[in-house]
Amino acid sequence: MKAGTNLEKVLEADQFAVTAEIGPPKGGSSKAIETKGEAIRHAADAFNVTDNQTAVVRMSSLAACGILKRMGLDPVMQMLCRDRNRIMLQSDICGAVALGIGNLLCLTGDHVKFGNHPEAKVVFDIDSVQLIAAVKTMREEGKFISGEEVAGPVPMFIGAVENPYADPFEYRTARLSKKVKAGADFIQTQAVYDVPRFAEWMKEICAEGIDRRTHILAGIIPVKAVGMARYMRDYVSGVEIPDAMIKRLEKAKDVREEGIKVILEIIEEVKVIPGVHGIHVQAVGWEEIVPEIIERAGLLPRPAL
Repeated sequence: MKAGTNLEKVLEADQFAVTAEIGPPKGGSSKAIETKGEAIRHAADAFNVTDNQTAVVRMSSLAACGILKRMGLDPVMQMLCRDRNRIMLQSDICGAVALGIGNLLCLTGDHVKFGNHPEAKVVFDIDSVQLIAAVKTMREEGKFISGEEVAGPVPMFIGAVENPYADPFEYRTARLSKKVKAGADFIQTQAVYDVPRFAEWMKEICAEGIDRRTHILAGIIPVKAVGMARYMRDYVSGVEIPDAMIKRLEKAKDVREEGIKVILEIIEEVKVIPGVHGIHVQAVGWEEIVPEIIERAGLLPRPAL
């Protein structure tokens, strides 16, 4: 069953989609979500809400997405396998349907050792590929993993993530193909800084025809400080920042402005790569910059479908 979300409509209409990420607060303030949502509501087609990202406790993605939905926005609920077994995963999916949330991004999740509760027990009952398949079965066959029937439709537009840069590089296309075969309708990638290598990966994707079976959105992370760029290069798994970009930021008189210019250049380059259907802007903690980037990239106004 079609989810009928705004994101699905934009992608199915062959429009270049824009999604943006919203980081929920470390508490129960709905105002924090509302403020971020209002600030960027005109700048994207749908809005991801992270799910205890980097294993740090925050407001649940389900609750935050419910707030965005109430505001008239199209939320993308991120769901990690790290913290839930298959019972709770399917329960939260049913809860999302009840709240009118129609986009779901399935992830395995960072290990708890990276977060603020390193002593927590991990679950990992199933992985992201199995979760994608489970959601597809709920949507198309109306059945839970157990085989029992779901009481009512589960209209979900199913998403997954992929890292074009992770080693071994030669297996990235096969891994993405597995997720698409399981039922991923759209893919949001890790941050793209090394555009030539990303283009090489996309060439493989297109050669396999994967771009015709799913929608690929290139990840975009704005950089506002040289230290941030160095940290991501040295410590964030899967992010590859060319040394030339670091040197360019080091020489800049206005690092914030130079960082935005770098991102705008990357957006211009990925827009013309065959098989790329949109961008996913991840500016958690700096959400207010998203409208400026999207406007300067010539991607406003967003399509009204």
